[in-house]
Amino acid sequence: MAIERMAVVGAGQMGSGIAQVAAQAGLSVTLADASAELARGAHGKLAATLGKLVEKGKITAAEREQVLSRIRPAASLDDCAGADLAIEAIVENEGVKKELFRRLDALLPAHAILASNTSSISITGLAAATRRPERFIGMHFMNPPPVMQLIEIIRGLQTSDETYAAVMALAKRFGKTTVTSKDSPGFIVNRILIPLLNEACFALQEGLASPEDIDTAVKLGLNHPMGPLTLADFVGLDTCLYIAEVLHRELGEDKYRPAPLLRQYVAAGWYGRKSGRGFYHYQG
Repeated sequence: MAIERMAVVGAGQMGSGIAQVAAQAGLSVTLADASAELARGAHGKLAATLGKLVEKGKITAAEREQVLSRIRPAASLDDCAGADLAIEAIVENEGVKKELFRRLDALLPAHAILASNTSSISITGLAAATRRPERFIGMHFMNPPPVMQLIEIIRGLQTSDETYAAVMALAKRFGKTTVTSKDSPGFIVNRILIPLLNEACFALQEGLASPEDIDTAVKLGLNHPMGPLTLADFVGLDTCLYIAEVLHRELGEDKYRPAPLLRQYVAAGWYGRKSGRGFYHYQG
């Protein structure tokens, strides 16, 4: 199955990045959000982002215009109706995602594939909310999608071989490296990453060291490009907490128990970069 028309629902950092990747690969992309204004705003931010790539000499001005011309901000979700594949990149909430997929299921043509960029929620469970569970798959991009090389592909119990093959071919067209995971909480990346970030929260909570020293120790001692607390702020502490709660609930092991300090920060509204305050302060 050839995928030439793609819909991305959720025009935040992840969704806009996925739309950029798809458009740079030559696909026609419909970018949708909760309102037409949000979708248009995201398209404007993409124009600015691509403009910076032109300034750095990474793409030409003509390539920038070609990419932007392939991304159409949606006036409403109905504009996604002609897509061969629709991927959601919305809030990490199972109920909200299921409702969206029910709507997309009713809109899209029979051959279309539904994909989720979820970082932790069961693909099998999301697929069961639709009438096309065999054409449902997990396609978890890393943040930011235009820069990060990896896509996790997650097969639900119902995912057909044809769907899997089509999505693998699409990821190859994107120029990405893929790994395939079973439908298990956190999949591969977050099953390993979230306990690391959570343990850094415990270390800070216990007064083991300052946030700066914890991050420096991991960066230089383990050769990581970013310290765990800086990374948690980048991901979003609310998202980290949600995934940790999924791992703890679904796997039932205390090693996944979220650090009380992480819960406190989220309760305070200190979500990291997006709120201006997390383990660090962010201005502007």
